[in-house]
Amino acid sequence: ARREREEVWWSTVAVEVEMAPKKKEAAPVKKPVLGRFSHNLKMGIVGLPNVGKSTFFNTLTKLNVAAENYPFCTIEPNEARVAVPDERFDWLCDLYKPASKIQAALQVWDIAGLVKGAHEGQGLGNAFLSNIQAVDGIFHVVRVFDDEEITHVEGNVDPVRDLG
Repeated sequence: ARREREEVWWSTVAVEVEMAPKKKEAAPVKKPVLGRFSHNLKMGIVGLPNVGKSTFFNTLTKLNVAAENYPFCTIEPNEARVAVPDERFDWLCDLYKPASKIQAALQVWDIAGLVKGAHEGQGLGNAFLSNIQAVDGIFHVVRVFDDEEITHVEGNVDPVRDLG
């Protein structure tokens, strides 16, 4: 503790007061950073084989990647960049007439089918898991349609089981 002499001017007696030690400046608390810093959002499409992931990818991106009736038709992820239309962006560009216009975009990855035991190496195993780590979020596609011509890896369609 340090001592300081404080004089009280309205009194003839000087009072010595013991002051509490100065507070140490606490180190600034670092807040955890979630996600990756980027101007584009990366989304992966995942689900069991033959649930419609590549069809959904084709619909979103207006591309025509292979969407076949056999498991693991997609080995390497298909990747596309999709512009996100926004009337407000167009309105602002019309109003302010910027030198360049950079519209929001969504990067979509069609990732190979997920199977039970992927963490143990089943299916595409670690390749699948590394593709999941490369995206910011996922679209989980679950099959709810019955079609005898399209095989299901579990034998029958049960969306509740497939989500688990």
